[in-house]
Amino acid sequence: MLKIQLFRRSLLVACLWIGLSLPSFAAPIKIGYSAWPGWFPWKIAEEKGLFKKNGVDVQMVWFVNYGDSIGALSANKLDANCQTLNDTIAPAAAGAKLKIVLVNDNSTGNDQIIVKPEIKTVKDLKGKRVSAELGTVDHYLLLLGMQKAGLTQKDIQFTPLETGAAAAAFAAGRVDAVGVYAPFTTKALSTKKGKVLFSSKDYPGAVSDHLVFSAQFVKAHPDEVQKIVKTWFDTLDYIKKNPEESIKIMAKQGDTSEADYRAYDSGTRIFTLAQNIAALGPETKDPTNLRFQGKIIADFLVKAGLAKQKPDLESLYDDRFVKKVAKP
Repeated sequence: MLKIQLFRRSLLVACLWIGLSLPSFAAPIKIGYSAWPGWFPWKIAEEKGLFKKNGVDVQMVWFVNYGDSIGALSANKLDANCQTLNDTIAPAAAGAKLKIVLVNDNSTGNDQIIVKPEIKTVKDLKGKRVSAELGTVDHYLLLLGMQKAGLTQKDIQFTPLETGAAAAAFAAGRVDAVGVYAPFTTKALSTKKGKVLFSSKDYPGAVSDHLVFSAQFVKAHPDEVQKIVKTWFDTLDYIKKNPEESIKIMAKQGDTSEADYRAYDSGTRIFTLAQNIAALGPETKDPTNLRFQGKIIADFLVKAGLAKQKPDLESLYDDRFVKKVAKP
């Protein structure tokens, strides 16, 4: 066993020394996802054999902690991951080579800053105990809202917590405000001692959700990426034709009731194929356009100290796969 381990290590060193790369994946292709309504359709694709129907071997890898999935992609433990635009720009700024190939959705209210009843305005957050998952989407949303009100993170008592733990801390009264996303919003509001101060509905396009591959995988295996992107749109068709069954599958994956899951519907705008092409296409002033929104997010992340520098944003966006679904 020791000889085998030494051989593998020597092979890796040799590949690095001569500038070669090891194979980027071994089937199945691993895609990470976590608890967000816009990503639960992937469970339907897996359960109903839609990946296999398109001739691609995929394993959906579930993460209880969303932040862990981001780290897993950057560490090459996944071939792709479901993550937001700002949570893609931040690791790209740190050197990760990534490609956004699909827009799953935009959050239109399912990311929320939830507060105790006595907090009436964003300015009332000053001096209060506030939690969110450090560096991820709802931390970003919190800082966006505070910036608009003339506040910074230094004006609050910020305690970074994993999203599920943050929701539980608010429900238990240990913090005065929390930034969480559905379905964790249900937990945060479960005691009926909180209210939504503001949400992603107030910041159109700021929270967009994507399928993100390592750039190496996309370069080496474009055919597999194409099949996976097609599977997403096949899944949306399946949901449209089988809504009741689909709700049951997605609610079960989200560990929530079907009624609660239906309540999330208005807070998540699933993107059509045409909306994907527009979002991934040339820059416009539409807040859902990634080139437009990406510049805003990159500037904010650097200013807020969540990224040291802006990455090469143009290299992030790859629209050829959604275009090919439209015109095979």
